[in-house]
Amino acid sequence: MPDFETIQTEEELRTILGYPGELVKNKVIHILDGHCRQFISQSPLLMIATSDQEGRCDVSPRGDAPGFVLVLDDRHLVIPERPGNRRMDSLRNLLSNPRAGLIFMIPGLEETLRVNGRAYIVKDENLLQQMESHGRNPLVGIVIEVEECYSHCAKAFKRSSLWNPESWMSKEKLPNIAQMIADHVKLPGISADKVAESLNESYTKRLY
Repeated sequence: MPDFETIQTEEELRTILGYPGELVKNKVIHILDGHCRQFISQSPLLMIATSDQEGRCDVSPRGDAPGFVLVLDDRHLVIPERPGNRRMDSLRNLLSNPRAGLIFMIPGLEETLRVNGRAYIVKDENLLQQMESHGRNPLVGIVIEVEECYSHCAKAFKRSSLWNPESWMSKEKLPNIAQMIADHVKLPGISADKVAESLNESYTKRLY
């Protein structure tokens, strides 16, 4: 750890950053009301934050067509687990620490919806078939028992100009992900071109 001056208590932190206003303190609800359900039904992307029993954290994206997350009732929703890279970071974390935080996003909308709660990994066929897509059911799903819901302000999205196409870099200037992976894995015979072929095959043939 570099020799930085650090903050050790909430009191010290509050002295620097202050306290939330009444609006912020009272915006948290504990059920999925009509506003939350509408937001979730229009969201094609969420981030799920998990940690293991020792506190090691992970944040992973989940995305599909808007409405891919199934709302069961005012206290429960289900995230389908589509095919991925089989690392299963989020799922393994949930086995040892069944808590998760979600951020739902809608393209073009700078406010987000946050949902926190207790998580369960489910394999119930009757439930999973309700999230069928492209002729395939997810093999498992993540049920979130909702404890908190609230909207998050747009400041981060405004600062980043995330949804403003004029702020986007040209594709030629973007990071070369295939080269990044090839350099990181350092495996014999694995070139950037090989990685690019593998990624393309995965993206075109194994999304579902």
